[in-house]
Amino acid sequence: MQVSPADSVIGFIGLGVMGKSMAGHILSAGYRLNVFNRTRSKADELVERGAVWHDSVGELARNSDVVITIVGYPKDVEELYLAADGIVAGCRSGSFLIDMTTSRPSLARRIHEAAKRRSAHSLDAPVSGGDIGARDGRLSIMVGGEEEDLQAVLPVLRTMGSNITLQGGPGAGQHTKLCNQIAIASTMIGLCEALSYAQKAGLSLDLVLQAMGAGAAQSSALNNLGPRILKGDFAPGFYVRHFIKDMNIAIEEASDMGLDPRGLKLAKQLYEELAREPGGEELGTQGLFKLFARELSRS
Repeated sequence: MQVSPADSVIGFIGLGVMGKSMAGHILSAGYRLNVFNRTRSKADELVERGAVWHDSVGELARNSDVVITIVGYPKDVEELYLAADGIVAGCRSGSFLIDMTTSRPSLARRIHEAAKRRSAHSLDAPVSGGDIGARDGRLSIMVGGEEEDLQAVLPVLRTMGSNITLQGGPGAGQHTKLCNQIAIASTMIGLCEALSYAQKAGLSLDLVLQAMGAGAAQSSALNNLGPRILKGDFAPGFYVRHFIKDMNIAIEEASDMGLDPRGLKLAKQLYEELAREPGGEELGTQGLFKLFARELSRS
């Protein structure tokens, strides 16, 4: 049986750059929506559209059939789900708990076990696509958990994403998202180096992006973030501080498996250098180009 707008209430926690759009799609699909966010003002627009504000995550969980979270860090996820007054403690029997934060696979497994003890269902379902994918409802959603549980909540996930795949058991969604972040990290270095080279060679950067975007070098980073770089638009579709968090998790997980992710470590070094600059942590990931631009100005 699948959750439907006619008989299901969705709870959504985390109304940041991506979460607000994602929750908006659920509301637009006709679902009744409960919301909570640390900064209440970020929920105002959704409340005006009909969402119901709750003063705590436990209260939200008690009044929702499906609870979705997308927050900043694993410590936030752990507190939300496993605190004495958190989501797991407050959720209904038979409810579905879906964490869409990029977090630790081991934490996803702990939440799954805790939810099972409450006769609830848990999925880890991190996303990729940034603010544009969230706005357009085209996110890639990487799911870990049980097939039956995914099928039950698929209508809700389809309001937010266009590519939804079950990757394996609990934690597998998180592992897949870490693969995604490893690939993006090196891709961003390549994009910034390519644009630096093109600029030094006196080429039209617009034409270079046009050519590369239609060839073997094409990628979401190149086609979506490249134009932002050329406009000097470093506003966050995904924060540098969150990307560094993701890279740290991936390096730790890789180390536990006996791997040495050298490319990822280099990317993390560069992003940490950017983060040490005033306002660097709050930039979008395309802000890495600022380091390369500085080198260009010196040469």
